[in-house]
Amino acid sequence: MKKLLQYIFIIFILLNLLVVISGKSWIYKAISITYLKGYTSSYIHDYVHFPANVVENGEHQQWLVSTDYNKADLPDFIKEVNDKLETTAFMVIQNDSIIFEEYWHDYSTDSASNSFSMAKSYISTLIGIAIKEGKIKSIDQKVCEYIPEFCEVGNANITIKHLLTMSSGLNWDENYYNPIGQTAEAYYGNDLRGLVIDLQSIETPGKVFKYHSSCTQLLAFVVERATGKTISEYVSEKLWKPMGSKHPALWNTDKEGGNEKAFCCLNSNARDFSRIGKLYMNYGNWNGNQILDSSYVKEAISIADLLDEDGDKNVNYGYQFWLSNYKGLDIYYARGLWGQYVICIPEKDMIVVRLGRKFGAYLEDGHHKDFYQFIDAALEMYN
Repeated sequence: MKKLLQYIFIIFILLNLLVVISGKSWIYKAISITYLKGYTSSYIHDYVHFPANVVENGEHQQWLVSTDYNKADLPDFIKEVNDKLETTAFMVIQNDSIIFEEYWHDYSTDSASNSFSMAKSYISTLIGIAIKEGKIKSIDQKVCEYIPEFCEVGNANITIKHLLTMSSGLNWDENYYNPIGQTAEAYYGNDLRGLVIDLQSIETPGKVFKYHSSCTQLLAFVVERATGKTISEYVSEKLWKPMGSKHPALWNTDKEGGNEKAFCCLNSNARDFSRIGKLYMNYGNWNGNQILDSSYVKEAISIADLLDEDGDKNVNYGYQFWLSNYKGLDIYYARGLWGQYVICIPEKDMIVVRLGRKFGAYLEDGHHKDFYQFIDAALEMYN
């Protein structure tokens, strides 16, 4: 027994030395936030363990509430899905009015949770706003014009559009289950800029769709250089305040006073998250204020002319928005890890919002099973 303990101690020392030598000391933070708190990965309320910048709100603009509010019942099949996947919020907005909402697991209209990759749609929107303001000339500009240090590794041909459409060709591995991979380091580490600036283009940009969180992070650095403002400052000024969000949001950073984790980690509630759906459903116009050019909205929710990794046409991505045609309906949506959705169904003038702790099975078409189930539930209730 004594020898066994000695071996365990030696292995423990060696593992720690390996972590220190490799420079991956952020692993300790990851372990303390996940395994030591009973989790095996990220979770929707882990934002409290990271530093954050405040996204200031302005005068609250209340959502209209339908006279038919909560008169319909959730279908039985979606109740089972909600139980299994631990849904925390489900909301349906139709004709610019909330027609249904329900919360579970002690969440409410005011409860904040992590957007995860829904944040990517906000970064795309900021690119569009910066173009509208003339701070960015066009999406065809080279990224190096704004981040010259990025060119030092031979990335001169990558454009803003390549980043928007996830076709940069950079050497990034979007793996959520590798505890020492790039995605984990981006989430738990403290040097986002160093991590993505050092990436290299290993494939011709603009050809193949490969979902990379690094693309969104680079877009955020472009926005900051173009506007002279942090992501939190710019999203507050151009979106959060004009759209009348009820609460300030928190955008987690890689360290105190550091960079926003733009590929994820905007923390808010269902009602405030849903506002970006209304903005796009109204082609960039918010109650008479044209925040975003309608031409950019149209491009953002259109299919990018790319191939997938198997050499087939990519049919489900635009500018940081996911796209689908389901039951004859053209649908676009913001999507985040573990099933965070703001789903827009223009032909029904409907927005479906779901937040929760787990998501359904990943399907061959690039969407998740629960994405379709939440749409089915909304359509059954209000079609």
